[in-house]
Amino acid sequence: MNDMYFARTPGSASRPERFETVFEGVPMTFWTDAGVFSKGEIDRGSLTLLKAVPKDLSGRILDLGCGWGLIGTVIGKTRRDVRVVMCDVNERAVELSRRNLKENGVDGEVILSDGFTSLDGTFDAVVTNPPIRAGKSVIYRLFKEAAERLSQEGRMYLVIRRQQGAESALKYLNTVFLEAKAVDKSGGFWVIACSGKRSVD
Repeated sequence: MNDMYFARTPGSASRPERFETVFEGVPMTFWTDAGVFSKGEIDRGSLTLLKAVPKDLSGRILDLGCGWGLIGTVIGKTRRDVRVVMCDVNERAVELSRRNLKENGVDGEVILSDGFTSLDGTFDAVVTNPPIRAGKSVIYRLFKEAAERLSQEGRMYLVIRRQQGAESALKYLNTVFLEAKAVDKSGGFWVIACSGKRSVD
């Protein structure tokens, strides 16, 4: 289990790899490593999510479960007026995310945290490709915590593969948020946008 990307300390030996890519016409460089999700490449789910996130995103933005920092770094590089915070439970992921922010000239904060445990304040948007293999109880906890920590007008954007429970996740999200809907369905992935915390006893 300690080799899973959502473990605090990866059991696999570090083997960093660097690659270059372009987002919205902007050249970017990333470092990835063993023991962190999607080593050496951009996964299709995160790419689908990034394409669906609004261009006018602004304010304090959280990349929840950031892995090596793709989502937060791209948002910080391609959106104006954002303050990026990134978090992950994986120590190696946190180190990579800090390196990738610096590599791409993006100001941001990266925090070692199990969900929102070590995070302060509220967020104007939470963007996440959740750790599906950690199990439904874990990702649903993260969704509920996100609802609690969004600003009044805040929104959460997430991506889930349809065959990995997108439909059931959408049903759950509508019990936590006033509105949750699929805003994109591409290549078997659903991007879901959520807003408005629902009062739950």
